[in-house]
Amino acid sequence: MAQTFSGRRRMAVLAISWTVLAGCGQSDAPPAVPDAQLTDTIPKAMERAEIPGAVVGVWQDDAAPYVQAFGVRDTATGDPMEPDVFTRIGSITKTFTTTAVLQLVDQGKIGLDDPINRYVPDVPNGDTITIRQLAAMRSGLPDYTDVVIPALPSQPQRQWTPQELLGISFSRPPLFAPGAAFDYCNTNTLLLGLVVEKVSGRPLDAYIDEYIARPENLGDTSVPTDAAIPSPHAQGYTKTPDGDTVNATDWNPSWGFGAGNMISTVDDLGSWARDLATGTLLSPATQREREQFQLAPSEGTGSLYGLGVEYQNGWIGHNGNTAGYQTYAYYLPPEDKTVVMLVNSNVDPLGVWNLFADIVKIISPDHPWPAPPS
Repeated sequence: MAQTFSGRRRMAVLAISWTVLAGCGQSDAPPAVPDAQLTDTIPKAMERAEIPGAVVGVWQDDAAPYVQAFGVRDTATGDPMEPDVFTRIGSITKTFTTTAVLQLVDQGKIGLDDPINRYVPDVPNGDTITIRQLAAMRSGLPDYTDVVIPALPSQPQRQWTPQELLGISFSRPPLFAPGAAFDYCNTNTLLLGLVVEKVSGRPLDAYIDEYIARPENLGDTSVPTDAAIPSPHAQGYTKTPDGDTVNATDWNPSWGFGAGNMISTVDDLGSWARDLATGTLLSPATQREREQFQLAPSEGTGSLYGLGVEYQNGWIGHNGNTAGYQTYAYYLPPEDKTVVMLVNSNVDPLGVWNLFADIVKIISPDHPWPAPPS
């Protein structure tokens, strides 16, 4: 998937806008995205959050899309961010893994209320934790990343196996009885990735490529099997437990198996966010199951969570936060709008949340982004 591009403009803010409108010249075409306001607001919010670079895409049917890059992709060289960069998408991976599970539900190979121990042995409470509860973040299992993420700076190239990661989670007692509460937990989606492999007989990366990425024409979206990231890409910056900001671009994402290890681009995510929200790869009945949103207090004020997908005041999608990168991808059905934002830093997650809130305030005043998690 590596690509090369020529003729890039070398500047701190790179703006690319496509202005071809479907039905050009028709008086009833939707108004263009307020690009001038966005272009003025985004760099200021980036500076407040100390974000080196960002790419923002906004799409609405029959209106000119807005796709712009801001800042730098490499703080050492000053090379500008560009709109075609590949990025690690963190927990947006969960939307792909849960879609794979729901496809297998549609095929009658999995039941949402099947216990997880039907597919993966030795899970604490595995006889009562269901596939549905895993997808809805209501299993009560501890999150292995509480241990793994603080250790990443000391072993950034370690190739983790799902079994090692589950061993960390299962070494601690469950947080609550299955279904009793919401707790956002990567262990849940890791287990679902193993379910996909067990039932389909294919590695998770191969399944997602064949049954999701290819049908969706997501040619720049993949599940990596090592630490490589295609070019062009931005350098990603993270903060260590000691408070130092370091370059995490080449850190091995294997710890995110099924939950946070995928790679994509702003254009691919723009397509995926809409199709995820409208259920193009699922039956209507299974999409309705996915959209049984419940309160998710740790995800933001008034935030809701379905089966591997968020509902944020009308916006449906997911965000991702992984070493060096943060990504947001959401679709707003009432206004037929899609917005994607990627940044090359997770040093200040709250600042990134607020940057996205500033963007949403401009493009959809009637559906503001909720307040951040406490």
